[in-house]
Amino acid sequence: MNYYTLPSLVLILAQLWLCTPGMQRKSIKSADQSFTAFRRVKRGWIWEPLFVTEEQITKMPLYVGQLKSDLDKQDGSLQYILTGEGAGSIFIIDEYNGKIYVIQKLDREKKSFYTLRAQVINRNTHLPVEPDSEFIIKVRDINDHEPQFLDGPYVATIPEMSPEGTSVTQVTATDGDDPSYGNSARLLYSLIQGQPYFSVEPKTGVIRMASQMDRETKDQYLVIIQVKDMVGQAGAFSATATVTINLSDINDNAPKFQQRLYYMSVSEEAPVGTTIGRVMAEDSDIGENAAMNYFIEGDSTDVFDIITDNETQEGLILLKKRVDYEAKRRYSVQAKAVNRYIDERFLEEGPFEDTTIVKINVQDADEPPVFTLENYVMEIAEGALSGSLVGVVTAKDPDNDDSPVRYSIVNGMILKRLFSINEHNGTIITTKPLDREIAAWHNITVTATETRNPEKISEVNVYIQVLNVNDHEPEFPKYYETFVCENTFSGQVNAVTLDSCPNPPANSEHQCSG
Repeated sequence: MNYYTLPSLVLILAQLWLCTPGMQRKSIKSADQSFTAFRRVKRGWIWEPLFVTEEQITKMPLYVGQLKSDLDKQDGSLQYILTGEGAGSIFIIDEYNGKIYVIQKLDREKKSFYTLRAQVINRNTHLPVEPDSEFIIKVRDINDHEPQFLDGPYVATIPEMSPEGTSVTQVTATDGDDPSYGNSARLLYSLIQGQPYFSVEPKTGVIRMASQMDRETKDQYLVIIQVKDMVGQAGAFSATATVTINLSDINDNAPKFQQRLYYMSVSEEAPVGTTIGRVMAEDSDIGENAAMNYFIEGDSTDVFDIITDNETQEGLILLKKRVDYEAKRRYSVQAKAVNRYIDERFLEEGPFEDTTIVKINVQDADEPPVFTLENYVMEIAEGALSGSLVGVVTAKDPDNDDSPVRYSIVNGMILKRLFSINEHNGTIITTKPLDREIAAWHNITVTATETRNPEKISEVNVYIQVLNVNDHEPEFPKYYETFVCENTFSGQVNAVTLDSCPNPPANSEHQCSG
């Protein structure tokens, strides 16, 4: 076929198209399409992938790329048309040569590609030379975003003495740039502050222990992590995050007494349960790891006890049994503090305990006199003359100064009329004869008072039995008038005597009678 006749043929076909009725037009169109398909087997659109770089600022349109049909003879007979996203407002096309330009600044993070359609027609016939074709203009990323830490501020807690390499926490930064293109969104983490205790993995942001640390030395660290995009290359953007790392406590310290020797004292008058003093063992740990129990060891466990004050962690030494200055003046007590909770990881280091010695002096107190007996029982015959000896009570001052003692009877006036006591030697005598038939027992109370301290007084009960003497003739209890009748049997009359007495009475006013 002579190609010079092709334009004439196209013109004839166009005229036929316009003049042919509908049904015939469809047939002609089909024939034309078949013809076109036949003659365009090796022809079509010619273009390279199209890209435009974001954030480009210019007053002149920027060239993006060119669309070209292989039918274009560059004689101006063809017209290129652009439609789709941004056509005419963002992208324009030179209708004579198919060159595409961008006339606005683009932001890849807002829109990363645009879908457009290209069409080429014959200027004279306005018929398409090429079928419509869809193509994409991609927005190429530049490094215009700084990386950001979105989850800060960071706080992490890890047990003290954790081994080197233990993971503490992970920090994560994001970058708005395109991770699939270039290095704009490729991040690299580094440690700005925190050496030599911590390290960070450059690619993951995982923070790890770089050495073992003791909470008792320092319990909190501020670590600063820096992240850079572009794999840290020149021109990279960066951001920092602060991570507060707290060391939690473990029981790695034993209690230790503040003193190796304590001195305390207790009065011999102190009642059981008296707090004698406090001992204190310090533990560098905190919370339950510092909780401890105290114990008393040795020969003094029957005299002293110790309990734990859970608020102050002190040991309170208590009096478990009354002490006597005259019997024992000094005690040496061994107190022990033991951690209540033990961490098995540190058992090889030995027992988590400590001991101390407590010297306790017993203070002498002015004690009241002590009678030689808990109570006294005495006897005297009834009818004994006034001034007769009944018995002797004896009391002694237990203190070292051995104060003299004065005796007295504290009962009512009735008994004081019957008995008296020598205030110097405790001798009890009668002041008038006693009658057993009136009272067989007398109960008197005797006191012993220190002369140097009249407030120190002791009492004792004295039971006095009046012994019977046969001083009464038998007598009838009443007058009997008797009659004797004949043929009667002889009878018998009983007489009673007053010379009899029961056992000691429960009280001094009991009367004996028969």
